Amino acid sequence: MPEQESEPQQETPRPSTDIRIEETQTLIPKLRRVHIGAAFVWLGRGAQDMQACPVPSLFYGFCFAAMGLAVTMVFEHAYQYTSAMTSGFLLLGPFFAMGLYELSRRRERGDGCRFASSLTIWRRNASNIGVFALVLTVIFLIWARASLVMFALFYTNEIPNLSGFLNQVLRMENLDFMAVYIGVGLVFATLVFSVSVVAIPMMLDRKADAITSMFTSVAAVAANPGALFVWAALIVLLTVVGFMTFHIGLVFLMPMIGHGTWHAYRGLVEPDSPATSSRSSTTG
Repeated sequence: MPEQESEPQQETPRPSTDIRIEETQTLIPKLRRVHIGAAFVWLGRGAQDMQACPVPSLFYGFCFAAMGLAVTMVFEHAYQYTSAMTSGFLLLGPFFAMGLYELSRRRERGDGCRFASSLTIWRRNASNIGVFALVLTVIFLIWARASLVMFALFYTNEIPNLSGFLNQVLRMENLDFMAVYIGVGLVFATLVFSVSVVAIPMMLDRKADAITSMFTSVAAVAANPGALFVWAALIVLLTVVGFMTFHIGLVFLMPMIGHGTWHAYRGLVEPDSPATSSRSSTTG
């Protein structure tokens, strides 16, 4: 009898690593490259959102003004803590602006301005926002400590009062201290800006985890250094203007920046679905 042909043995499938690689590759969403003037587009759209939602936007503006007043009071009574308080202003800014992000998100979707929903938007991804807040708190504490250490190193006898310190600045004295103090402040400010530029909008929009959101922010800065340098410079400039107008300017300028940050996120990070409004694109 003819022998039956044995069926070819099937090879045991090897464990595939494709899924893991795909997950790693898609951990950070696809980013856009934007033109260097995109920051002005974001700010303009932020102004439009503020006009469309004036009352809730101004509420958050008054919150920023109150925080700015606290920074000024610290500067007048304990100026050596000014750097720490300024860092606190920068660190708390994205959290105060969460309501503004929600207002812009709702307007983008055509849902209208609902002040109540903007007050509780943090619940949408509370755990990861809490992790992000913890990271920024650690940065704040290190920044505050570094500020005091620099004063202790350069003023070994006694820290001058505010008028004496301002006189030294105006007379261009102790320039080595000023150079180090400003340099260290810039390092911390750059770090905070890099990890937070789109982090909270992304956590609210996609319910992303804190680590992914921070890495996405850093990647967005690395992909668009020129545009985000302009955006950071605009934020600093408008904040200074707000302080110089006895905090009145903060009431109007901070909401514009907050709404603009949402549009920066939309311009820098590819949307989850094509249903997202094409209005968010700034690549053209």
